[in-house]
Amino acid sequence: MKHFDEAATRAPLGFDKLVPALRAAFAAEAQVPPRHVHGIETAGAQGSSKGTVLIMPAWSDAGFLGIKTINIFPGNSARGLPGLHATYVLYDAHTGVPLAMMDGNEITARRTAAASALGASFLARKDARRLLVLGTGRIARMLPAAHASVRSIDEVTVWNHRPEGAEALAAQLRAAGWNAQATVDLEAAVRGADIVSCATLSAAPLVRGAWLAPGSHLDLIGSFTPAMREADVQCFARSRTFIDTNEALQKSGDLLDAIAAGTLRAQEVQGTLADLCRGERAGRNGDAERTVFKAVGSALEDLAAATLVWQHTAA
Repeated sequence: MKHFDEAATRAPLGFDKLVPALRAAFAAEAQVPPRHVHGIETAGAQGSSKGTVLIMPAWSDAGFLGIKTINIFPGNSARGLPGLHATYVLYDAHTGVPLAMMDGNEITARRTAAASALGASFLARKDARRLLVLGTGRIARMLPAAHASVRSIDEVTVWNHRPEGAEALAAQLRAAGWNAQATVDLEAAVRGADIVSCATLSAAPLVRGAWLAPGSHLDLIGSFTPAMREADVQCFARSRTFIDTNEALQKSGDLLDAIAAGTLRAQEVQGTLADLCRGERAGRNGDAERTVFKAVGSALEDLAAATLVWQHTAA
């Protein structure tokens, strides 16, 4: 079995290749069972030590089977540690033979950012150029490059609940050549953004619907359980809402809150990424409408990314 460390896993996953690979994967057929979700709480652990483990399998007719194990511990930020750790194992789907162990953190972050960009490729205005990023973690750091692969992003603003974190990420982005700045005024930043992308582990709404500008696109990719949320219920009022998979309707606190409040009905969700990628549902209809994309992640995305890594080495 081959082993791909972080650098080797990252190398084939440029967004110019990964976003199209995800689009092809969602347009094709694959088997993606519901994820297994388990709360982790050890004896004597404090509240900040509680975690969640996700087990996410997927396989396709292309002959690959993948299983990702991902551990999420939101309290790690106080320890100076990443909140997410993951491993990925790729198998031969015909024999079950293990093919490779890959860096699950890199796969998760890059495929999540790529799915965000894939959604925006259908839903953000063609002239969208101002990106607001909420969060400063591994995924947040990748969002400018991901979105720049589908839209002409030339202005990036970063907000974080810890202002020093936003300042640090903005400085990193500037060093990489981006026109980037940090902000502490979230309302003003949301009002001025073409694309608002949330990559946080927040349990309370951050973005208010009243702040969203006409024609804006709201991208919610951080929260993945009913207890997590990044947007208030008004974000879904007078917006066209799309989801990555139907699992989002059971897993997303953002959607569940909006449905309970009556600002969104489940049957009003416009479609999934598969619907968009297959051309079965239309994306943005006009420059003035507001769009929302809510993702909770799919093992299909992991499998597409892992397959890309494997095929790169086999080429």
